[in-house]
Amino acid sequence: MKLIYAVIYGLGLGLASIFLHASIPPFGLLLSLVATGAGIWSIGRLWGGRSLRTIASLAWTVIVLRAGFPGVSDEYLIEGTAIGVSLINGGFLVLVLAILLPA
Repeated sequence: MKLIYAVIYGLGLGLASIFLHASIPPFGLLLSLVATGAGIWSIGRLWGGRSLRTIASLAWTVIVLRAGFPGVSDEYLIEGTAIGVSLINGGFLVLVLAILLPA
């Protein structure tokens, strides 16, 4: 059950990051990165284990990378601007830090 919650939590964090990153530049990006890091770290704090943080991070990665590809009508949720690229690159760095931090 914790595994399912970790996946849902990671997907939710990814979805929130996608919609928040371009809302109020650059504060939306900073808020989404901080929330991602704190959310992934809190999974390990709440349920213990680095494996659940890794699974939630993979779910975040799947949803954020999918948002960077064109949709049905060629729309992009994460554009190739500096803020969009910073979300993807900075998000991966924040995820690595959140996984490696002790619980």
